[in-house]
Amino acid sequence: MTARRIAVVGSGPRGMMVVERLVSRLAAEPEEEGRATELYLIDAVEVGAGRVYRTDQPDWFLMNTVAGQISAFSGLPDTDRPRAGSGPSFVEWWQSVDPDCPGRDGYAPRAQYGRYLRFVLDAVEAALPAGVSLHRVHGRVDDLDRTGTTYRLTLSDGSRLDADRVVLTTGHSLNSPSGWEEELAGFAAEHPRLRYIRGDSAADMPLSAIAPGTAVGVIGLGLSFFDVMAALTVGRGGRFTDQGNGKLAYLPSGAEPVIVAGSRSGLPLPARGRNQKPPTYSYPPVLFTPERVRRGHPEGPLDFRSQVLPWLRAEMDLVYYGTALRSRYGADVRERFIAKAASAAAGTEVPDVSAIAARFGVGDLPPLDLDALARPFETTEFASPSSYDDTLRAVLERDLGHAVRGNVDSPLKAALDVMRDCRWVLRTLVDFSGLAGASHREDFLGWYVPRASFLAAGPPEVRIRQVLALIDCGLLRLVGPRTEFRTDPAEGRFVLSSPRVADSQIAVDTLIDARIPNPDVRSDLSPLAGALRERGVWTSYVNGTGATAFDTGGVAVGRSPYHPLGREGAPDRGLYVLGIPTEHTRWFMQVGSSRPGMWSDFVHDADHIAADALGAAAADREGPRTPAATGSAGGQT
Repeated sequence: MTARRIAVVGSGPRGMMVVERLVSRLAAEPEEEGRATELYLIDAVEVGAGRVYRTDQPDWFLMNTVAGQISAFSGLPDTDRPRAGSGPSFVEWWQSVDPDCPGRDGYAPRAQYGRYLRFVLDAVEAALPAGVSLHRVHGRVDDLDRTGTTYRLTLSDGSRLDADRVVLTTGHSLNSPSGWEEELAGFAAEHPRLRYIRGDSAADMPLSAIAPGTAVGVIGLGLSFFDVMAALTVGRGGRFTDQGNGKLAYLPSGAEPVIVAGSRSGLPLPARGRNQKPPTYSYPPVLFTPERVRRGHPEGPLDFRSQVLPWLRAEMDLVYYGTALRSRYGADVRERFIAKAASAAAGTEVPDVSAIAARFGVGDLPPLDLDALARPFETTEFASPSSYDDTLRAVLERDLGHAVRGNVDSPLKAALDVMRDCRWVLRTLVDFSGLAGASHREDFLGWYVPRASFLAAGPPEVRIRQVLALIDCGLLRLVGPRTEFRTDPAEGRFVLSSPRVADSQIAVDTLIDARIPNPDVRSDLSPLAGALRERGVWTSYVNGTGATAFDTGGVAVGRSPYHPLGREGAPDRGLYVLGIPTEHTRWFMQVGSSRPGMWSDFVHDADHIAADALGAAAADREGPRTPAATGSAGGQT
């Protein structure tokens, strides 16, 4: 019997989960039916870890999810032998190999998670069922073309591989520069002493060539900023020392540059609250559910600002005030408050949770204001950089106070965690044109997502303490709100300044873009994306039609199992696209793990693809297949 062949391109967490589910399903197939299958796991950087989690990167690059909430197995251990469908969580494995593991609430180096993923791959391969083989292929896939009922993959070294089904989990890529980025790169090219480093994973940036003592500009104060900061300090031989009372001091090595950084907000991402939730905890929303949102709008696309956001705000208020009530008056009062708010939401109107909370005795709390939290300096003018530094320090220390209280006990951090805990609700409402095109672009991606990314996806609190220590020793300067990054042709240098901070201008010779590129199939520079785009296999998902249509830049796919929709709108049923390339068609595809023993969307997506790929491949062996007729996929181009 000819073995069915399934190729998975990209072996980061999503690719690994697809392989895990493929093998788990194969192990459940009756042997007499024939499970002869060849699996190919292909990666250009490191098979089993991928690029982001490659195991040779330094340990100062940290994850921003606590170790106890991560697993790459789809089931809990049920024997001493890990295998597809059953194995230890990340923290369980980490504790077994490292006596210094900080425990379930610690933050791991990304390389350590890569080593865990390699362990998962080894375990899956060691327990392959009879008739199944797994091939690890180290190489870059540059082309993919249909040849009859199969697909031919061409690697960068010229070798070829044929497969019946191909799953594309290719992860982050680089886009062709445009506009402002192109101007910065062009300016650097015209001035030999300048260097512009485009947005990418910090582990792959050419940072070692930056000379000690020079001023280095950094665009953005998000998660990648902290990676760049670590690489240019701890990565240069310096170290942080504990001064007690939660304060750190930095002891320079002398090899560091001076970091000059800025962003629109002028504020680094706030710290995540100290984790107080068990690994398997899943917050059950009371008010913000798909059913409640859709109750008043059962048909058609939604308007995010008027129809979705009020329910999300109500849920955040429920947790915010409920946490304060529990702290002041006990869990009993909190439960009565929640019940009252839930009963007030019986109809289609969003309840006024803050008014209900006031009647329970917490009316003195300041209301949650996402704009004020994410842009605290929006209307403030500073007379000098030192004035800004003082205000910045006060904001960061206040945030650290909330973070130390934790994501269960701090009303603020508990409420902001709702934005994480309810991502699945948003995906249900937003994905596949769930929002009207203009609202998707302006209200959701333009307004909400930047604030949610800022407020709910922050770093471990130690990173904020490191920021303060580096400011203290003069190796980090934050420029101010609405930071401007300009070119100065007369001086031949880059210039950073804030229009809100007097005398904030500073010139630099190196400018680093510490922002991860926004996925966009239209400008993706990878050879594979270019080939698929040229053939019309990968197209950009368009939300809506006519003048209000929004071309998202995400790879157009159908609903599960996520076949790409070609130029004519028909699905290619032998291909699957999962993860970051489909961002904006679906939302928040950056997630790279699931909770131990819990089947989140991360696992369900992989399992649906595994089931379809195995069933479809088996059908092909039985005889020729005629693609299902489909009409025009409205909104796809």
